[in-house]
Parts: sequence; C-alpha cells; structure tokens
Amino acid sequence: MKHGRFAAMLLATGLAFQAQHAFAQAASAASAVSGAGASSTVERRNWYNDPFFALSHAVADCPVPLGPLMTKAQMEDDAHYRVERGTTCWLAHKCTKPNSYMYDPDIAAAIRARFTPPEGLDGTSIWITVQRRFIYAEGCAPASFDAAALQKRLEAIPDVEQVFVRVTATPRGPLPYKTLAAPD
Repeated sequence: MKHGRFAAMLLATGLAFQAQHAFAQAASAASAVSGAGASSTVERRNWYNDPFFALSHAVADCPVPLGPLMTKAQMEDDAHYRVERGTTCWLAHKCTKPNSYMYDPDIAAAIRARFTPPEGLDGTSIWITVQRRFIYAEGCAPASFDAAALQKRLEAIPDVEQVFVRVTATPRGPLPYKTLAAPD
C-alpha cells in the first residue's frame, strides 16, 4: 500500500511538473516578440494561470498589485519550486489532492461567491491572488477598514492554508505590495 501511494505521488508530481512546464513553454511561444518590434520593457505574465482578480474597485488611483505576473526567467526559475512546494502538502498528509495548486481555482470561486455582493468592502480596491492555498489580498482601503475582519472571512474558506492582507490607506505613498510599475 505504501509503495502504491508513493508511486501515485511520483506520477502526480511528474505530471504536474510536465503540465506546468508544457504550459509555460506554450505561453512563451505564444508571446514571442519579433526582434524588430521588441521594446525595452520586460514582459511579465501569469505563466501558471494563478487566480488573480479584483474583489472591489472603488479607489480609482489605487496601484494594481503585481499578483502572479513574472518574467520568463522568473517562471523558469520558479518551476521546480512550484512542483516541490505543491507536492509537500500531499506528502505531509495535509492535502487530499496531489498538488496544493490544484485547490486554487476552487478557492478563487469560493471567494467570488462569498463576496458577491461585496459586503464590507465599501471604499476599497482590493485584488486577490491565490497560489498554493495561500490568499493574497492587496490594494487600497480607508484607514478605518477592518483588515482583520477581511482576513478572518478569507481564512474561513475551505482549504485555505494562509491569508495575507496587504492594504494601504495612502495609494501614493509607500505600498505594502509589489506593482507592475515597481515589481522588485
């Protein structure tokens, strides 16, 4: 029985890695830019199709978070670690699915359902990124916004492992999250 479970884990790990690598290669090929028209801007994209969406959008000048956007080099560097981090959950018997990233679409759907209508988000612009059962809520909110209440609501969603709420009341000041304009 142990050997069967181990073999299934190896197969799932290998398939997950192959799928992520194939997706990354296809995305890379689809986004190739010709040398003549290439700009000096580094292209960033959501290579692994991690859920990333606006939960609210009341603050017009709130900088959009970087979310899961990364360069091709970052994607290639991260590929091995995604497989390793994804399967660690299953190996530790904390997940029933062989890769923790497999939970992300369902978690994103649950967030959308729970916040429709977006009660408690008045006056905010908050984006959600879901990666490996982690939720990142980033954006702008008034100083009176109850970030702890948002965190508790997100933590109550099934299969969520951790929640990070990074919001600012001053969109033109230093931000607690990365943006496309300041990705590093």
